[in-house]
Amino acid sequence: MEKEAKIYVAGHRGMVGSAIVRTLEKEGYSNIVVRTSKELDLRNQQAVADFFAQEKPEYVFLAAAKVGGIVANNTYRADFIYENLAIQNNVIHQSYVQQVKKLLFLGSSCIYPKMAPQPLKEDYLLTGTLEPTNEPYAIAKIAGIKMCEAYRTQYGCDFISVMPTNLYGINDNYHPENSHVLPALIRRFHEAKVNNTPEVIIWGTGEPLREFMFADDLGEACVFLMDNYSEEQFINIGVGDDLSIKDLALLIKEVIGYEGTISFDTSKPNGTPRKLMDVQKLHDLGWHHRTNLRDGIALAYQDFLQKK
Repeated sequence: MEKEAKIYVAGHRGMVGSAIVRTLEKEGYSNIVVRTSKELDLRNQQAVADFFAQEKPEYVFLAAAKVGGIVANNTYRADFIYENLAIQNNVIHQSYVQQVKKLLFLGSSCIYPKMAPQPLKEDYLLTGTLEPTNEPYAIAKIAGIKMCEAYRTQYGCDFISVMPTNLYGINDNYHPENSHVLPALIRRFHEAKVNNTPEVIIWGTGEPLREFMFADDLGEACVFLMDNYSEEQFINIGVGDDLSIKDLALLIKEVIGYEGTISFDTSKPNGTPRKLMDVQKLHDLGWHHRTNLRDGIALAYQDFLQKK
C-alpha cells in the first residue's frame, strides 16, 4: 500500500477495526476513510454502493461484523447470519464494482469443524460439522471467504481472507451476557473484587483450551498481510499456543487482584473442546505476535476501567 493511498476500514470503532486504524496511523498512512454505522449502514445495499461510488477507496479492510460470545451467537442466530452476510456481500461486491486494488476480509476461527484435528490448518475448512452454538455466524464467515475466492477466480480481484484466533484488547465488548470469554471474565473478576464477592462462578468445566491474541497484534498482522500476501487460500493469524479456560481465569484473577475463589458450573456448555491455530504460513512470511498474554490482559483491564 502506498502511504497516500485511500484506505477504507469498515468497522473502525470495533476492537479489530480500531486496531487496524491505529496500526495504519502508526505506520504513516494518512488517507484513512471511516464511517460509523449511523453514517453508513453496511447492511443497506444502495447505501454501500453510493459510498463506494463517491469515495472510491483503493484498499479495503473489512472488519465490520455482528459479533458476540456463546450466548449471543446461540440466541440471535437469525441476526448473526443475516447481518453478516449482508455486510460482506455489499462491501465485497462494491469493492469489485469500483475496482478496489486489494481487499482484506476478516473471518473467525469458528469456521473450523468442531472436532477438527489440532492445531487448525487452513486446509481443514469444510471437512466436518461446525460447533452448533455459533453455526450461523460461522456459515456467514465461510461464505465471505468463498466470496473472496470466487471474485478472485472469476474477476481477478486481489481479495484475501485472514482467519484470526480469539481476540481481546482495546475497545473490546465487556457486556455481561454478549461478550467473549476473556472480556467477560475481566468484568466478572473486577465486579467481584469491587463488591467483595467471595466466589466467581464460570461456565463449563474450565477444561476447553483456547488461544488468545491481543487485538493490536492482529492489526499489525493485517497491515503486514495486505502488503505481503496475495493468495486464494485464507491464512490463519494467531500466536501458536493455548491454555485452558481455568488457567485463563487464574491469570485474570491474578492481574485484577481478586482474592476470592473460583468454581465451575458444569451444567453450562463448554463450546468447542480446543481451538488452536496453525500459524506456520504466517511465521514463514516473517510475522510473529509481540504481546504476551499477561501484558495484554493488563492493557485490556486498563481499557475496561477507562470505558467503565
